[in-house]
Amino acid sequence: MIKVVYDINIYREALKNIIKPDDTVVELGCHVGNSTKIISELAPHGKIIAIDNSPESTESMEKLMDTYKNVEFHKADVRLHETLEYVIKKIKSCDVLSVDLGGGYHPDTTFKVFFIWSSSLKPRQTIIRNRGILDFIHSTSTVETIKSEYGWLESSSRDGVPPRLKEFTLWSSKIK
Repeated sequence: MIKVVYDINIYREALKNIIKPDDTVVELGCHVGNSTKIISELAPHGKIIAIDNSPESTESMEKLMDTYKNVEFHKADVRLHETLEYVIKKIKSCDVLSVDLGGGYHPDTTFKVFFIWSSSLKPRQTIIRNRGILDFIHSTSTVETIKSEYGWLESSSRDGVPPRLKEFTLWSSKIK
C-alpha cells in the first residue's frame, strides 16, 4: 500500500501503523532524525537506512546512530543512481519506504524519487509526505481504475526507468 500525507503528525502516526518490529526501513529525507528516532523505536529488531544530503543532518544523525544501533545514516543525494545502488547492496529487502523530501515542496522530484526507489526496492508499504502530491490526488477525477496493492506502482514496475524521461539523466550518468 502507498500512503500519502502532508501533516508531520499524521505522517508520524501513520509510521506507527505501518512499521513492524523487525522491518527494514529506507528513509529518504531524514533531515535531523526526528522521524528516524520514531522509526528506529518501532523497528528495534530491524534495520533503518536513513539518507539525507542537507548539511544539518550529519551531526544529529551521528548522535542518533550512537543511541540507536539499528540506524545507519548515509549522507547522499537520493536522486543519484549511486545512492540507490549503495542501499541495494546494504539490504536484502525493503519492508517500508519512507519518502519525506521537503514536505510541501517539489512534488515532481518527490514522485520521481518514489518511482525509482520503489520500483527498485519493491517495499511492502510506502509512505510519502508531500503537500503537492496530496493536493494533486485530491484534485483529480477519473473513471479508470489502476491500483497497486503494494508499496510500489505494480502496473509500471516492470518497465524500469522510462527512457523518455530525459531529466533522469541529470541525476545519474548510468541512466541511458
